Amino acid sequence: MSQQPDAQPRRRRYARRMTVDERREQLLTAALAVLDRDGYPGLSVEAIAREAGVTRPVVYAVFDGLRDLLDALLDQTRERALNQALALMDHVHDHSDVGAWVSDMTSTFLSTVQDDPQVWRPVLGLVRGAPPEVSERIDTTRDLICAQLATGLRERTAGHGEADAELYARIALASAEELARAALRDPAAYTPARVASAYSVLLDRHRETR
Repeated sequence: MSQQPDAQPRRRRYARRMTVDERREQLLTAALAVLDRDGYPGLSVEAIAREAGVTRPVVYAVFDGLRDLLDALLDQTRERALNQALALMDHVHDHSDVGAWVSDMTSTFLSTVQDDPQVWRPVLGLVRGAPPEVSERIDTTRDLICAQLATGLRERTAGHGEADAELYARIALASAEELARAALRDPAAYTPARVASAYSVLLDRHRETR
């Protein structure tokens, strides 16, 4: 009987080492998940490391500490929310009727919020325990979005008398934000289609009385 050759030991496969940018993105994604689940009081280096499946030293190799990580998370969340909102306004641009424009904008905004709830919950104030600096950044983001809304409203009300576009923009934004909060709490009840339908009824009745 011939002797079988010894089986060659299998080489252990190691995961590819992440670059600093990749690790940073991984940790920020983990931090956003912790924030969404546990609120600001539950956000810690330990919780973020556990969520990412790494050790605390890995976190400290990328960020100086929790405050540094939180600042980066707030910057990233603000940028994502702002870019989504501005892209939405660029997309919904073909309505000359201001009412139809606001209606389409609001229903599309609800879809955007529901597609990325982890980003929009903190922006819409639905994450508990937010520190003052978070509220300040949210207000700054809201002001930028409001300014873009006002620009769009001015373009669509030009030639129709004096219109307070800045005030109209704030009213439209406040309405959209409240509907978005409702949609995040109960997405089945507050759908983009329901909102679009409600706006359509209001616009039709408004046109009938003119």
